[in-house]
Parts: sequence; C-alpha cells; structure tokens
Amino acid sequence: MRSAGTQTPSTAQLQQANMAARQMVIQRGLNMWQAIASGQVANPLTNNVMNIPIRNVGLVKRLVVEFTITLAQSAAETLTRTQWGPANLLSNVVLTDLNNQQRINTAGWHLHALASARRQNAYGAAFVNDSPVAIGSNFPVIVAPTPITTVQTIRMFYELPISYGDYDLRGAIYANVVNATMNLQMTFNPNFVVGTGVDATLAGYQSSTAAIGTLGALNYTIYQNYLDQVPMSSNGPILPLMDISTAYLLSNTSVTGLTQGQDFPVPLANFRDFMSVFAIYDNAGTLNAGTDLNYVGLQSANFTFINKYDPFMSSLLTRNMLGDDFPKGTYYFDFRNKPVATIQYGNMQLILNPSSVTNATANVLLGYEMLALINQVTNAGSLYGN
Repeated sequence: MRSAGTQTPSTAQLQQANMAARQMVIQRGLNMWQAIASGQVANPLTNNVMNIPIRNVGLVKRLVVEFTITLAQSAAETLTRTQWGPANLLSNVVLTDLNNQQRINTAGWHLHALASARRQNAYGAAFVNDSPVAIGSNFPVIVAPTPITTVQTIRMFYELPISYGDYDLRGAIYANVVNATMNLQMTFNPNFVVGTGVDATLAGYQSSTAAIGTLGALNYTIYQNYLDQVPMSSNGPILPLMDISTAYLLSNTSVTGLTQGQDFPVPLANFRDFMSVFAIYDNAGTLNAGTDLNYVGLQSANFTFINKYDPFMSSLLTRNMLGDDFPKGTYYFDFRNKPVATIQYGNMQLILNPSSVTNATANVLLGYEMLALINQVTNAGSLYGN
C-alpha cells in the first residue's frame, strides 16, 4: 500500500530513470564475449535438434552461433547453391527466456536478413576495394561453394539479437539469477539439400538429380555477448527497468491463398511495435525479381495506404538502406524510423498484390521484428498465419 503523499512516477520520469540507468550500465559494464558451448552432431539429418542452455550471467545482449559442415556428392549429381544458400542451414531457432517466453522463434533466412538490415551491409561479408594493401576477403568467414562436385566445407554464422542494440538495451535479459534457465533450441534443416524439381526456396542447395549429396558432421560453437560487472547500489544492481521489461521478438510464418490481381492483406498483430517485416514471395517454387507483383504497401484500418509502391520502388528503398538487393522474391519493409505501433494505430496490414499466381502452392514467407512489453505479449493476439 502506498503511503500518503507519495505519487506514482509519471511516464516521463520512468523514461528518464531508465535512460540514466541504461547509460550507466553501458559506460561501466564490461562488454564480454564468451564461447558458452561447442560440440558436434554426427548425423544432422537424424539428430537435427540441438538444445543448449544459456549461461546465467550478466545483462545478455546477443548470441552468435557458428556452424561448419561438409557437403559432397553421393553419386554423380551437381549441387548448386540456392538464393538463400547457407542461411537456410537452420530451419528453426527458438530462444526461450527466464520466464519461459519465446523471444525468438524464426528461421535461419530471417536471422541472416535481419542481421544484414541492422548493419546496412551483407552480414559477415567483405567488400572489394582498390587498396594496394591486401585488405579484403582473406578469411573464410561465411562460405558456401557452388557448384559442389567434391567434398566442400560450408561455414555459417547466425546472430540472435536479444537486445535491440548495443546502445539501445530494450529486450536485454538480466541473467544473474539462480532459479530459472534460458534455452536455445536449433533445428538443422532436414531439407538443406533438395532434389531436382523440388521447391528450393528454403533449401541451401539443389541437386541436378534426385540424389541429394552426403552431409558430414555438423560442428557448432555458441558465443554469448553480455554486459558484466553492472553497477550496483545498496538495493542491488542498477538496471534499465523499462528496457528489461521489454521483449525484442523475432518470429516467422508462411501464408497461402493469393489471388492474381487481388490485394493480399497481412494483418500486423496488436500490442507490438513492428520494426520491420520481411516477405518472400515464393511463387510455386520460383523467386522472381519483382515481375510477379503489382505493388506492395502498408494500409491502415480505414483502408488508407500509408505507403504503396511497385516492387522496383521497394527495391530502390532497400538499396538505399543496404546498398544491395536481398535475394530474388524478397521484400523488406523498414519501419525503424517510425515503428508501426499497433497499440496506437489499431489494425494495420501489409498489402501484396500479385500480378501472377502460378498455382495454389504459391505462398508468402514472413519474418517479423517487434518490440513489446512483456506483460502485454501474453495477452496479445497471435501473429497472422501462426
């Protein structure tokens, strides 16, 4: 019971206290990178689910996972890398926090696309320059040779963001507890290599025949990035309470039912701030460079388009941010400068209007990036298509 004369802090006061605590933690905390787990999966097609406990230490900002695996012919086939290639090494990644809530439940392609968008550069890539000093792509960081006819090594890195950024700690998890655990579950893609004639959108390689090659053992290392030695007071650690009361959520789904020339709406779920949405238009196994969409856009509840443009204008906006295109068929909706706050704006929906729908197997793969208050997520509606 609050004593007489005390007042509930205003939102502005809470935000001010959160910002002060955030700055103190960033300035005084020790930025730690530690390998918390490593191992080998002898047969990743059979034992394809890995469960890894997260170290209960510090204010956790992100995880980075490194994979290496070999791929070779099983007969006389040629294995050709797909549009998303090694990004499809993982078909599903689930990060469950200390309160048994899923912060991340998405696919490998979405993690790679998001890591690239957050850096405004292809994640893990090196750029070409004209320096007479040999500064360039000298280390095999992310590699996936093509075509494969002999034994080749594939290496892939995934970033699993837990806080929104290094200087914006919304979503960070204070893990210095003894009565709860976090868990990372990773599922190796059982269809990483597919045969000829199969939809290869979510595969890493496609074979020239029905033979799908031979995969070697999967080796992994998991790194945890966290702030240690956070400042303390007589009442315990000084933490940005609004930041750690916010969940940074990544999720994905797929939807079907497109009709040529008709608006296909994707409702954005309530009680969330949408920072971005990725959409891959998989037109029955074909990924096109904008030739099978009339337009895309964001529409409000009263059917007013906030923005509406053809796929090439969409690609121009992506190039302005990334300096490159995402793989064919991929459309990036960036709301970082003005997040779509569905608690404020009500019913909002993305619109895709296809100019071509090959058949009923045409679908849209969606990847969501969101912020939400933890105590509101449990009461909010589910994401469309889940």
